[in-house]
Amino acid sequence: MIDKIIENIDINCQSSIRLASSKIIYFDPYFLKVEPHDADYIFITHPHYDHFSLEDIAKIANENTTIIAPSAVIKELPKKYKYEEINIGEENNYGDFSVKVYPAYNINKQFHLKEAGYVGYLLKSTNETYFIPGDSDVIPAYNTLKDLTVLFLPVGGTYTMTSKEASALANKIKPKLAIPIHYGLAAGTIDDANDFRNNLDDEINCHIFYK
Repeated sequence: MIDKIIENIDINCQSSIRLASSKIIYFDPYFLKVEPHDADYIFITHPHYDHFSLEDIAKIANENTTIIAPSAVIKELPKKYKYEEINIGEENNYGDFSVKVYPAYNINKQFHLKEAGYVGYLLKSTNETYFIPGDSDVIPAYNTLKDLTVLFLPVGGTYTMTSKEASALANKIKPKLAIPIHYGLAAGTIDDANDFRNNLDDEINCHIFYK
């Protein structure tokens, strides 16, 4: 089961995630090396350059693509795209899956302020549940997460939680699969990804996608 789930995930850089199931879903596409124009949905967590890249959106969008994002992103989005503005706490259905919007912010840093309204996403399909937190520290809202198939967590520190904070959160939530993201560019290295993996409980699978 885990191998099949990994086959349907692709991460090339930072928090740029592609999920392939009945729909093709991207989160924060960035530094893409191909132009497949295959996105059914594109979810953006916040407007920082390594999460909201119009150049990369253009590589995957087509006439049927819907972009889903908070207001800080929507106001910078060209009107040629189909889009939906979301707010923290909302839960919306997209046919084959539903998405609940979570907050994402820093606790003792000024990079991602709570009042900015940046977000993370809990995606539920028939058989699987994914959580993508965006750029965040460990915040109280994440204490309610459970029964996750895949948990993506930033591990680079500086702008987000550290690798040890991320592994401690994963050990509390106990997903079937934990995947480190947000390292190797703005902050953090492959060492942080490995440290995250090494500090996970034995029953949690981990896969590292990029170095």
